[in-house]
Amino acid sequence: MSTKPLTLVVTFQARPGKEAELRKVLTALVAPSRKDAGCLNYDLHVALDDPAKFIFHENWATKAHHEAHVAAPHIQALLPRIDELCVGFPTITMCERID
Repeated sequence: MSTKPLTLVVTFQARPGKEAELRKVLTALVAPSRKDAGCLNYDLHVALDDPAKFIFHENWATKAHHEAHVAAPHIQALLPRIDELCVGFPTITMCERID
């Protein structure tokens, strides 16, 4: 089992006309997520070439910490709104840093 932190890149693509609402919803996740146990960083970005594309760059101390984050109420509240706000489910890439 790896002892390296888990890195995630999570990309959301807003439905046309839902960009501002998705941005507001995702921005509201930052502060509570940064308080989740094992959160090393939780940063939200917007693509320079596409204002409807939002990207989280996250680092978690362990996979278990990330799993607890996904189960947290602030994340669970987003899930029913994905179809309304996004063109599809966000793409999630899990990574491990190469030393």
